[in-house]
Amino acid sequence: MHFQLQCKGVPNMKSKYYIQRPQYSSQKKRVGRCSRVAFAAVLAFAPIIYGLERAAPEEVGLSPEKLDALTEYLQSEVEEGHIAGAVGVIARQGRVGYFEAIGKQDRDSGEAMKEESLFRIASMTKAITAAAVMSLVDDGRLRLDDPVSKYLPEFESMRVLEDLESDGLDTVKAASPITIHHLMTHTSGVPYGWFGPDKLDTLYRNSNISDVFVPVDETMRGRVFRIAASPLKHQPGSAWEYGFSSDILGCVIEEISGLELDQFFIERVFRPLKMKDSHFNVPEGKRERLASLYTIDDQERLQRVGSDPFTSGFLTFSEDYCYAGGGRFFGGGGGLVSSSLDYVRFLQMLLNGGTLEGVRVLSPKSIEIMTVNQIGEMGIAFEGHGDGYGYGFGVLTQRGKEKDVASVGTYSWGGIFNTYYWVDPEEEMVGVLMTQLFPFFHLDIREQFKRLAYEAVE
Repeated sequence: MHFQLQCKGVPNMKSKYYIQRPQYSSQKKRVGRCSRVAFAAVLAFAPIIYGLERAAPEEVGLSPEKLDALTEYLQSEVEEGHIAGAVGVIARQGRVGYFEAIGKQDRDSGEAMKEESLFRIASMTKAITAAAVMSLVDDGRLRLDDPVSKYLPEFESMRVLEDLESDGLDTVKAASPITIHHLMTHTSGVPYGWFGPDKLDTLYRNSNISDVFVPVDETMRGRVFRIAASPLKHQPGSAWEYGFSSDILGCVIEEISGLELDQFFIERVFRPLKMKDSHFNVPEGKRERLASLYTIDDQERLQRVGSDPFTSGFLTFSEDYCYAGGGRFFGGGGGLVSSSLDYVRFLQMLLNGGTLEGVRVLSPKSIEIMTVNQIGEMGIAFEGHGDGYGYGFGVLTQRGKEKDVASVGTYSWGGIFNTYYWVDPEEEMVGVLMTQLFPFFHLDIREQFKRLAYEAVE
């Protein structure tokens, strides 16, 4: 194991992979009178975003001219038909210096994208689940080296595929139990059933495990029972494998707390942070704010996805999975819908060391543990998120710096419907980009948004 635990459950990280994060000043940089009178007038009428101040870009060290270029870039992506619309947010030093809604929330109706539009954030849910787990660690109710079977007995005796290359499903006994740490770092060996080998993907499909972005009339715990009955792709702790680990963590949270995951999120994360628009099931009164979901045709032209399930590559999805179905399927790995405003508040809490507006959600030690590389030299399979992995997101280490404009120590992740975020502690910077499109691999909008954001830093 790469960590040791104190008696109250808060880890005392002594791993060779643990890096003590330097303390950055949170003092707000203030400059003189805003040079743009019109913008100052807007600020006078809208100074706060759910408690986060809006600031003139110059006041937080951002160039207004370079931010204009960022807006023009997003607008060009809309005009060229690459995306229907987007919301972009950049905060520095605890204040929002850039916030733009571009294009359409729905192209068919002509409904404009808005600051308060809602988005299917998919795997951006993972960081919130990780924070919820760490709140239980802070309480002393959970230890990171606990075996998962302590809370979910179905994981007591796991089997692992003996040979990934063979056609058969022969298995061997797991050499060690899956721990909470393994789940937090995606080193549990639990896959998604999307990325191979074909024999394991087929098993997951036939067991009705893989499809999570269509209406589901069961609980996640029911699905987790089937996951536990399936073989692992790798021995626990031996490889980084993106999969249902965070969803299993959601079931652990429910078992310990006695609450369903949506209610636990409300009590431990959403209510303290005033995240008013984050839901597993979008209430009927808010559905008009939900951005439409798009895919592309053979000519890479946008096509709206409706309520009929649509399959593109490894993924089957529909627009209504987040409000149709039985209403009991709370996926800790990808089930949430949220707004850019809400998610910025969550990220600012992480950047602040666990607090927002005087309310503490997590201990400073838990934030440190979450936001450093916990997988050593393994590396992760996706570009744009650093080269390491913490608890819920990728982490940029020195070895990956030459491929990224962000500072070492930046942590980031995204969602499968083309949402993205990063937090740069050195620059005291938070960036969020929200769109709704799959597949999006033909675009570089995430990279360009981030690059232009850093070019705006003065």
